[in-house]
Amino acid sequence: MTNSEIQTIKQRFGIIGNNAQLNRAIEVAVQVAVTDLSVLVTGESGVGKEFFPQIIHANSARKHGPYFAVNCGAIPEGTIDSELFGHEKGAFTDAKADRKGYFEIANGGTLFLDEVGELPLSTQVRLLRVLETGEFIKMGSSQVQKTNVRVVAATNLDMKTAIQEGRFREDLYYRLNTVEIKVPALRDRREDIPLLFRKFAVDFSDRYRMPAIRLNEEANRLLQSYYWNGNIRQLKNVAEQISIIETNHDINAETLRKYIPETEKQNGIALVGHKMNGDSFMNERELLYKVLFDMKRDMTELKAQFNELKAGAANTMVQYPTPLHPYSSTPNNEDYQMADEVREEPEKTMEEIERERIADALAHHKGNRKKAAEELGMTERTLYRRLKEYGLS
Repeated sequence: MTNSEIQTIKQRFGIIGNNAQLNRAIEVAVQVAVTDLSVLVTGESGVGKEFFPQIIHANSARKHGPYFAVNCGAIPEGTIDSELFGHEKGAFTDAKADRKGYFEIANGGTLFLDEVGELPLSTQVRLLRVLETGEFIKMGSSQVQKTNVRVVAATNLDMKTAIQEGRFREDLYYRLNTVEIKVPALRDRREDIPLLFRKFAVDFSDRYRMPAIRLNEEANRLLQSYYWNGNIRQLKNVAEQISIIETNHDINAETLRKYIPETEKQNGIALVGHKMNGDSFMNERELLYKVLFDMKRDMTELKAQFNELKAGAANTMVQYPTPLHPYSSTPNNEDYQMADEVREEPEKTMEEIERERIADALAHHKGNRKKAAEELGMTERTLYRRLKEYGLS
């Protein structure tokens, strides 16, 4: 594709930026659009993966057919099969009438399955059958139906880790991943950050009928150097907050720092939302492993320091005997006993750490599960499943 063709695609879909990785992702989307191959769009949450299924559909032979986007992570596990494949009247308690699923109503068009990694294993089996044979069966029915749907899926998970942990079928992964489109994180396209911020500032200026905010040179440098764990979604949120709150619309670095924390921490533990090579992303379990590893390392260092202090205290006591208790002329053995108990206290399990993080997030957001899930970096359905596992209300 020529550069002008790529720019035309960007203008049509409102994509901002000139990063080479972004341009390559758009180019691949257009090239694969003319085929009927399944496509897997990968990238961190908030990078704009939802644009690429639209590009594929608009440049395909199916562009006049229906297009549906389904967030698999937002649909309860008990109803996901009904949403995708439909159901017959009486298939379950609330099935008071026949219902068509997305694979039926999207026939001849494109179906975008966002957060496909959150699908239950039983649904993954049914999805694999549709992809391989074009056949599906409604819930409560025994009749096989045919459909002609082009599937584009997206995920922010490390799918290979999900496969190793038994949370995602390997055969389905390779069936979905015929062509992979990798969308770069915002920190990997820093040259686009000022352009995006300026676009958001103008948009909010029009929406709220106020002058657009402007960043000075120092603020722009700070904007580009920030990590942006929440990617474009976080950048847009910051632009909106500043647009609404600040009365002075010439923004310097000092003002900008109020809206972007220097370090993203929770409960005193630094959170890392991606692998440092930028090629794949940490899922929840990998994150907990890192947290646990850091805690164990800190505990080891604390133990070593404690043993040194204790040894020094013992030597001091031999040379200069002094009472350790204000009401006793002899050392208090309870002091050593308590120290030993602290030293030998069992380390928390990964499950205990996760349970505490979830409880703290819920308390911080006053029970708002959606905001707690966003802070924890998991979907609402995953959070709901964890709440049931840990007995949290």
